[in-house]
Amino acid sequence: MLDFIIVGAGISGLSLAWHLGRRGARVHVVEARDQAGGTLRSLHTRGYLIEAGPNSTLDNNPEIGRLLRGCGLEGERIEAGPAARRRYVVKGGRLVALPDSPLGFARTRLFSTRAKLRLLGEAFIRRGRGEESIAAFVRRRLGPEFLDWAIDPFISGVYAGDPARLSVQAATPKIHALEARYGSLIRGAVARLVVQRQASGPAPRGHLISLRQGMQTLPERLAAALGGRLSLSSPVRGVEALEGHWRVHTQGSAALEARQLVLAVPAHVAAGLLRPMEPGLARELGAIHYPPVASVAIGLRREQVGHPLDGFGCLIPRREGIETLGAIFSSTLFPGRAPEGAVLLTCFLGGARNPGVAHYTEQSLVERVMADLRPLLGISGAPLITRVSRWDRAIPQYELGHLGRLSRIDTRLQALPGLHLRANWRDGISVGDCIRNGAELAAALAPGRDNGTAGEPLDTRVQHLSEGT
Repeated sequence: MLDFIIVGAGISGLSLAWHLGRRGARVHVVEARDQAGGTLRSLHTRGYLIEAGPNSTLDNNPEIGRLLRGCGLEGERIEAGPAARRRYVVKGGRLVALPDSPLGFARTRLFSTRAKLRLLGEAFIRRGRGEESIAAFVRRRLGPEFLDWAIDPFISGVYAGDPARLSVQAATPKIHALEARYGSLIRGAVARLVVQRQASGPAPRGHLISLRQGMQTLPERLAAALGGRLSLSSPVRGVEALEGHWRVHTQGSAALEARQLVLAVPAHVAAGLLRPMEPGLARELGAIHYPPVASVAIGLRREQVGHPLDGFGCLIPRREGIETLGAIFSSTLFPGRAPEGAVLLTCFLGGARNPGVAHYTEQSLVERVMADLRPLLGISGAPLITRVSRWDRAIPQYELGHLGRLSRIDTRLQALPGLHLRANWRDGISVGDCIRNGAELAAALAPGRDNGTAGEPLDTRVQHLSEGT
């Protein structure tokens, strides 16, 4: 009998499987789609490298490097160039760089003099009570202008979400923790900086990274390492809790049995599988909202774009009345994303405040993005290529009440021993979060079994993982 069955071969499930395998556990992963990777999709066409899902991740926890080394991908890791530190926000129909220094903040036209002076009093604002939305938290501590021109576009860029609905405790826990511990965001940031410098010199900063041939390279390598322990095109039709173990029924294959079952799938998928045995748990999972998002890649000749594209990209606040959420300057961030003499933009529409994009045609999505970006970036002529990627249920929203919902989910799970849930609807939505959470769950489920293969080259570890030894 297997030790673990993992349903879902996105980065959460694959990371967990890799860590369990190196701890000697017998693991099998089943995936409904015909390829592993979930939303990590890298498309190569006419000299462009287009990311249909996440474009990069922040290398800010050691598990990311550990996984890349273990997969033999350390040499494929690439860091974004210095320009990535510059972020633009649209205001008044123009791109304005977010200030990155006290002098830059003093000079920026992004915020009024009144808003800048109000910030000086942030340290004297009392702590909040109870759960707050991000919008309420920012208005209270920083004022409405910071919400409109900094936080609102940031939340749109990360969550495609509505700051009035997202919980500050759940969606931005590190920011909330500054207030909770220090009573002030500014005092907290300064205190942490001082502690870090006293402990180890200048505070380390995570680098924005990708892989030379695209983000999909990582799940492809993890899938190869699993070998016969990964079943693709195997949608799960049902799960059963038996005496001391679990049985998983997949389409067209014999049932699998294991002592423990992990559902590493979106919350609504887990809800569908668990509804027959635990409807209350299914209701909690099904209540987690995933709005639709469309990603539109646009390739242009460099001379077609008037803006220097000298940054990570631009975010567009809702106050501007523009439908496109923002654009990543993909060919600026990483080499090899566009042919010589060309540029690549990756643009986003939809999210919690614009779910209607789910009904747009691909042509209308491209037309909308081009109409929005032409005046902002000085674009002339027609694109050389376009590519639309649609996600009907994209990013889970950590809305007000999310932490309470997670607590209720954990309580209900206690009645189902051997069942575990792991995906980006909890504990962080980024690729890096998923990798870290997979490693932590593996350590909890198979403590003390680390067989030390993390540093071995891939060809050695393929045998470990495919044999489950």
